[in-house]
Amino acid sequence: MNTSTTIKSWAEDDRPREKMLLKGKNALSNAEIIAILLGSGSRNKSAVELAQEILFSHQNDLHQLGKLGVKELTVHKGMGEAKALTLMAALELGRRRKDTDRIEKTKIKSSEDVYHLLKPLFLDLLHEEFYVVMLDRNNNVLKYEQISKGGVSGTIADGKIIFKSAILHQASAMILAHNHPSGNLEASPQDIKLTKNFKEFGQMIGIEVLDHLIFTDNGYLSLADKSIAF
Repeated sequence: MNTSTTIKSWAEDDRPREKMLLKGKNALSNAEIIAILLGSGSRNKSAVELAQEILFSHQNDLHQLGKLGVKELTVHKGMGEAKALTLMAALELGRRRKDTDRIEKTKIKSSEDVYHLLKPLFLDLLHEEFYVVMLDRNNNVLKYEQISKGGVSGTIADGKIIFKSAILHQASAMILAHNHPSGNLEASPQDIKLTKNFKEFGQMIGIEVLDHLIFTDNGYLSLADKSIAF
């Protein structure tokens, strides 16, 4: 059977699947991958055309796409709730995949190492979350843990929870991290006060607070690098 004839004989919605079978996943464009997830298009457009429309509406930026909810996705004709949820789940799975086996390979030598470690966790968030990275004596990552999640303007970082977890994991040091969904890369007075308080308490019990990073989708601020509260 002629391969090219086989592909052409398939319906528009099925061709990305056939292409993936014959040429592998790396041969597919972003639109074709999304088309496979959608399964079908609408009466007037194929799944690939629907995927292209969705991507074009968001500057072909998968990070932007990852921020969308059901309401924003279903404005496209042919994009029902089930398709929207499928696409959202796939994008979230891709984000989580980046975390696989990260801890075993990570030694913290700079704020940039922390940024690369935690960036996938903060990417595309529309609310604040607070994490702590626990380190051993050689600054190897023992664990990173979400402490809290809140709204657009803030979240609560409970020192009792943070230091209890650090003690349970026998951490010698820790690094604090949270995000600013607004994109503002400046430390607030509350951020600075919290950092100073945690740093002082950590010194009392032998668990050093080495840094506090503030994340946005486009970068980060290290309070230690800037000598803020350190």
